[in-house]
Amino acid sequence: MLRVYLSGQMAVESEAHRIVASDFPGRQGREAFARCVLGKGMPLSRSELTAALWAGTPPPAADSALNSIVSKLRRLLDRLGLDGTAVLRSAPGSYELALPADTWIDHEVAFDAIHRAETELRAERPREAYGPSAIARRICERPFLPGSEAEWIENRRIKLRRVLVRALECRSEVYLWNGEHPFAVEAAREATVLEPFRESAYRLLMRAHAAAGNTAEALRVYERCRELIADELGVPPSRETKRVHAEIIAEL
Repeated sequence: MLRVYLSGQMAVESEAHRIVASDFPGRQGREAFARCVLGKGMPLSRSELTAALWAGTPPPAADSALNSIVSKLRRLLDRLGLDGTAVLRSAPGSYELALPADTWIDHEVAFDAIHRAETELRAERPREAYGPSAIARRICERPFLPGSEAEWIENRRIKLRRVLVRALECRSEVYLWNGEHPFAVEAAREATVLEPFRESAYRLLMRAHAAAGNTAEALRVYERCRELIADELGVPPSRETKRVHAEIIAEL
């Protein structure tokens, strides 16, 4: 199976070989490969790929530079035991990355894992959510194309961050179920840092503190949430958040 790691240190590995970030033809080589992978096997026009690599007005030599990048990427694919020309194939005015059907791609694995984790939690099967939520968290917390800046890259980072927050909430739920209260607090707190207006993360953090016996801290979390929402949005906390707050007070 071919394995593609887009986040963290970019790498691609097969039974024959492994190529790492430094093997790619520079920053733009990594960006071009990532953009083609994210294309999900659909043709990507030369103009789209050029725009992805050179924001704004491309330099005069962009066309020949793109040809050179594609040629070098094909040689890397050859080193993996693939036919580079057949995998990164050309069509009139476009390119298409046709990876083997069973290729493992970290982002796709993370997105599938968070779906499975949330499904298991909704079905009240937290044990089965343990592994998938950990996979989604570990993949999505790694940086995507560090040092690169482009709109499509930032959009992917936003998507990964959103999945990471969902994974952290799943982890907090699983840790609460397993009695690992300090870990539940840590995961929920990290989610509130990433998404300061996400009430579901605050509710988890309140529950985690309360389960650990830190009722006062749970109530302070509620006050922070209430004040932030009131100051920034001009609205009170949701009914669900108020309910968790009331349940904690009732336990005093």
